[in-house]
Amino acid sequence: MRRPPASCERRSALRNSPAREQPPRLPPQHPPGIPRFWPLRRVNYGWAIVAASFLATFAEVPGFGPVFTIFIKPIQDELGWSRTAISTGFLIGSASGALASGVTGRLVDRYGPRVVVAAAGVCIAGALLGLSAIEERWHFWTFFGLARGSAIAGVEIGTSVAVAKWFVRRRGRALAFKSVGQRSGQALLPILIYAVMAASDWRTAFVALAGFSGVVIVVPALLLLRAKPEDHGLLPDGAPTPAPARESAASGAVRVDMDEESWTLSEARRTRAFWLITAFLMCTPFVQGATNLHMAPIFQDKGLSDAQAVSIVSIFAATSALSIVPVGFVLERVRVRIGAMAQAVFVLAAMLLLFIADDYPLAVVWALIFGVGAGMRNVIEVMLVANYFGRGSLGAIKGFTAPFRAASPLGPVLAGWISDETGSYGLAFGLFAGVAVLMLVLMLFASPPRKRGNGD
Repeated sequence: MRRPPASCERRSALRNSPAREQPPRLPPQHPPGIPRFWPLRRVNYGWAIVAASFLATFAEVPGFGPVFTIFIKPIQDELGWSRTAISTGFLIGSASGALASGVTGRLVDRYGPRVVVAAAGVCIAGALLGLSAIEERWHFWTFFGLARGSAIAGVEIGTSVAVAKWFVRRRGRALAFKSVGQRSGQALLPILIYAVMAASDWRTAFVALAGFSGVVIVVPALLLLRAKPEDHGLLPDGAPTPAPARESAASGAVRVDMDEESWTLSEARRTRAFWLITAFLMCTPFVQGATNLHMAPIFQDKGLSDAQAVSIVSIFAATSALSIVPVGFVLERVRVRIGAMAQAVFVLAAMLLLFIADDYPLAVVWALIFGVGAGMRNVIEVMLVANYFGRGSLGAIKGFTAPFRAASPLGPVLAGWISDETGSYGLAFGLFAGVAVLMLVLMLFASPPRKRGNGD
């Protein structure tokens, strides 16, 4: 009798044997260090970083020009200070923030952004509360300097580095959504502040801002911010994690190149592009910081009512907020260097238009143009450093460039002094137009560097 084929025997044995044991299906592992209450488990956790950064930058804006400009005239009327004196507080805050950024940038690289941003939120809230009780100039310089310095060195450095480290290919849109927070705050808070001032006074407005900033910066930062995805067994952009990386996630960071070349600070400093970018980053706050701070007085001096001047500030900030996201998507496809040149052109056009923007319709046109340029700046300033030199030492590189920007706050003081001495900002507009031309020239020569030994 013929023996059945071996394959038939195997099939028969399988039919007659007990049900084969299937390996248990394990639930997806929760990434170590990621908050368990984060509800969107299937969504890249980088968007939680963006959400926390959005809220922090929304609430930091009392330390920035488009919000503080609303306080200039009431403070002048009550305390009799010159615009130069008020601008000096802006200078102190900007310089202290720039100098402190060298330290906070390294702290963010080493320990992550959570504690840095939360501590900055506490300092901002305390400083705003102090501003509600100022009587002397040094009171103002101390408290506003602390608020602005903490926003620049703590919130801005911490959130921008965090978002840039969680994204590579989608960095443009992620930074854009994060930056919408700051511009949205600058668009909405002036209206609310104006309402509080109308019902009470500017001191009460500072008290309200102190409570708001403390909660909205500190709580999301402590709950959601994390250093970089590799620390949690994840990859930038929510990319699928390879099996070996998952197995080692609990014991060490995942290493990934993500097609991005990273430079150390010492390597970056040896390139021409680094110094041209540093100069560019000095120019942008020199012009925009001055214009933002004096925006309301500029148009009040031109004959616009207080309400119209406040509306120009809000239109500028809203335009900036609405333009940021499209700019972010475009900069994922267009070289950031080209975007920086376009930003310089928008700034130049806005400065020239200020010479003739003497009525409300032209002021609105100016707010639209300058708003687009400001929206571009929010994304470009971070992407220039990140795209040229990678994520590896991003905090240290940004922190190193920050002290060079300590000279930039001279712009607001210079504009205030020109207004006090000449009764007009006209000379300042011409100076800022020249700086915009310099920005364009700097980017023309800032070709991206290449590391030696990469086949070049």
